Amino acid sequence: MVQRLTYRTRHSYATKSNQHRIVKTPGGKLVYQSTKKRASGPKCPVTGKRIQGIPHLRPAEYKRSRIVRAFLVEEQKIVKKVLKIQKAKEKLTSKN
Repeated sequence: MVQRLTYRTRHSYATKSNQHRIVKTPGGKLVYQSTKKRASGPKCPVTGKRIQGIPHLRPAEYKRSRIVRAFLVEEQKIVKKVLKIQKAKEKLTSKN
């Protein structure tokens, strides 16, 4: 007999944004696992073709990676500045 499944969330309609996959657990139970929408990936603005080699990510993931990259670049600039100041101080102390 087929095992009955229930959604794990409150959203009970089978819409495009509420897609699920049936997964078998180690205990032998079948459960619904929610899936994310597939991203279309970046396209060339001129030709409209897909750009190769760039992963298809959801917009939130794009934004997050950009923010993290910008933050790390700024941190690196600060580190370089501090090292430059320390080096200048060392030169002054070695001259005296």
